[in-house]
Amino acid sequence: MKRDIITIDRDKCNGCGLCVSGCHEGALQLIDGKAVLISELMCDGLGACIGECPEGAITIEHREAAPYDEALTISKMVANGKNTVIAHLKHLKDYNEKEYLRQGVEWLLANSDKLSFSVDEVLQAVHNHSKDACGCNSNEPKVKPQTMHHHGGGCPGSAARSFANTTASSESMVSGKSELTHWPVQLHLINPHSGHFRGSNLLLAADCVAFSLGNFHSQYLKGKTLAIACPKLDTNKESYIEKITALIDDAQVDTITVMKMEVPCCGGLVQLARMAMEQAKRKVPIKVITVGIQGEILESNWV
Repeated sequence: MKRDIITIDRDKCNGCGLCVSGCHEGALQLIDGKAVLISELMCDGLGACIGECPEGAITIEHREAAPYDEALTISKMVANGKNTVIAHLKHLKDYNEKEYLRQGVEWLLANSDKLSFSVDEVLQAVHNHSKDACGCNSNEPKVKPQTMHHHGGGCPGSAARSFANTTASSESMVSGKSELTHWPVQLHLINPHSGHFRGSNLLLAADCVAFSLGNFHSQYLKGKTLAIACPKLDTNKESYIEKITALIDDAQVDTITVMKMEVPCCGGLVQLARMAMEQAKRKVPIKVITVGIQGEILESNWV
């Protein structure tokens, strides 16, 4: 799957930290006087950080990206030192990537005798992460942390989060219970390598479906991960095919349920899923549910 990923010229970087505040995914941090991409997994490639850099030290690289490999990632990251490794593991912890965090820790323990720093100190810092709210080490200038409550625009709303184990209080809910387990959900913004997609049952829904079905959450979303798209209005549908293919091959989703509206243009969503299936190495069952504009289920079939 091709991705846009930022690269940093460490020689040009002057450590001003402006790019850090421009990255709402928290994938960039200022460590040991230099900006560092601590999480390629969370980098959305939108490039908001580029406009913040006064030195031109950040560029976007469009390249074929292999499935995310935590052991390979951390094996390369150790060259940047203990603080970078700590920041990386904290970031995985923040975004509930428990499996990748486990893999990273296992690699460190297995290779501890080859490292120039103490693995015990790294693990202690990650364990005590809640005491360090900004995620910076004490010798770096403090950059104001990003607030994660504003989801408008193209940046804060694309920060990946998993909240499957949290339950909203009854006082904060107007009606019903949300079955959404992660964020983001728009197909352009999701990262198919995020932990919440692994082995899940994927619901691929047209944008209008949830507005037509009053029981969308309780009847159709419950127990599934979600991606939404509009086959008529969205651009760059080739990237949709790549992402669905990655969800099949890399995340190894168990099933795909495509929910579309009865209008003819919505059939394009089924076509995208089928094209991805043709390119994928694995085969998974696909169920297509057609929803009427007044909220009735017109058809439900495995294809």
